[in-house]
Amino acid sequence: MTKIIFLDAAGTLFYVRGSVGEVYAKLAKNFGVTVNSKDLNTAFYQSFASANPMTFPGIEEAKIPQLEFEWWLAVSAKAFQIAGVFNQFSDFPKFFAELYAHFATPEPWFVYPDVFPALNKWQQQGIELAVVSNFDSRLYPVLKALNLAEYFTSVTISTEVGAAKPQPEIFTAALQKHNCTAENVWHIGDSFKADYCGAKSAGLKAIWLNREQEKVAESKLPLTETKLEQCSRLDYLAI
Repeated sequence: MTKIIFLDAAGTLFYVRGSVGEVYAKLAKNFGVTVNSKDLNTAFYQSFASANPMTFPGIEEAKIPQLEFEWWLAVSAKAFQIAGVFNQFSDFPKFFAELYAHFATPEPWFVYPDVFPALNKWQQQGIELAVVSNFDSRLYPVLKALNLAEYFTSVTISTEVGAAKPQPEIFTAALQKHNCTAENVWHIGDSFKADYCGAKSAGLKAIWLNREQEKVAESKLPLTETKLEQCSRLDYLAI
């Protein structure tokens, strides 16, 4: 029986209420800036996709929170620039500081309905659970505020490791916390590339949490794979 399961965080355990664009636009309105939330959402994902991975290899731990803040500041500023409203802000750093703090609270997030039933089932079965995520250090207060923290014996994030999924180093760092070998661990996450392919390349067993039932071409499967292990809900999953 499987004894350890690693899980991704955002998109797997919880997600933004509505959309990132809606949250950004709502807070921007408090600063006198009006923007279409759909346009801003599209702009955000364009900015996010073009950014370098949020990793800070070789940086001392005390400096990481400030670097995370600056990384997100650049991504958010570019999103508002793409949306064509950046110049409407009289004090963008002040706005962003409020926005950044907002996402460290439970207010903009919701937990998927299949999550607690699955976590409770696995916990009752004696399976050890851990989080492996490309989130920043705000993940710790978010997990706690969403009543998820108590389920996990470890949390491994890219900014602290200096490597982001799908890089194998982040999985290796998580494995070291549990003193286990990769082939005895399952990793579950919503990103086909970062979670499924990343875990497979690191030697873990993997399941793609394909909530939207997306299609993936066979040519994109890892070279050693002949079958894609996937599910649409955590609580329907038998491991």
